[in-house]
Amino acid sequence: MKDFCGKVAVITGGASGVGRSLAFALGSLGAKIAVGDVDQAAMAGIKSELAEQGIDAIVEFCDVTSQDSLGNLADRAQSAFGGIHLVFANAGIGAGESGAMWDYSDNDWQWCLNVNLWGVINSIKAFMPRLMAHNEEAHFVVTGSGNGAFLVYPDQPIYTASKAAVHAITENLHYQVTAAESPVKVSALFPGPHVVDTGLFNSGRVRPQDLQKEVAGNESGISSVDDMKKMCAEFGIDLQTTHPDEVAEMAVQGLREDAFWLLSTTEDTDAIIRARAEMLLGRETPVPMMVGRWIASAGLPTKQRLTGKGELYVG
Repeated sequence: MKDFCGKVAVITGGASGVGRSLAFALGSLGAKIAVGDVDQAAMAGIKSELAEQGIDAIVEFCDVTSQDSLGNLADRAQSAFGGIHLVFANAGIGAGESGAMWDYSDNDWQWCLNVNLWGVINSIKAFMPRLMAHNEEAHFVVTGSGNGAFLVYPDQPIYTASKAAVHAITENLHYQVTAAESPVKVSALFPGPHVVDTGLFNSGRVRPQDLQKEVAGNESGISSVDDMKKMCAEFGIDLQTTHPDEVAEMAVQGLREDAFWLLSTTEDTDAIIRARAEMLLGRETPVPMMVGRWIASAGLPTKQRLTGKGELYVG
């Protein structure tokens, strides 16, 4: 899609983080924006800021765990703007888990999978029939994560599992749309290349009351990127971060090229991905390569890693 002017972009989880940056990036190029979110404070903020910049936009409450809520967002976007050309299945949360997965609350699993996995499934069901029926140039973009798609962090099994499933679904959607010879394109967006400075670590602010933690003691202790930076600094690690605006810029450029992989990497992450492929080919026992290389870059033994509670241990 070379020209975004006049196009309609629907963004779930669009009131903050990467979604917010996508709204402003596309709006500045003349796109009309439909933001869906559950964070009322963030919704109020982006509504006024989009208006201040003269961006034609609507901001609607949308719970991606509900097909009805997503259907309402789709209806509102079509009613307001006459069509839909870009859909960003972007809403996602971090479960904030830490420790042994067999001790996790069932609610931790349910909440994260409801939003991260079923949110994408529900978005596909709400929007893909409309995009396919229109039979014109369009994009369906799914926000995934390298943590799950091609790497496995050792201390985030719920989040990792959700994003592994999300990528499998995204790639399958791409294959099916291609087989149908549809003008609709599917893309997998991977925010990065470093830790993206968003509110993901503070996802508890939008956690439903009926899915609160049932057990204590498995919290990560990290509620912001600043918390993670401080924790890393204690061990001499300078944690690199990426601003959401950089992710949006990368995504827009990829969409102009009709790219499937909306992915920016560093030499280190490329090397980690390559090492994982070699591990598979060599039938080697898995090791947490990402964290191992990360710690090694700070001059620490490669088998040492950080827990969610800021402790360093040998694994």
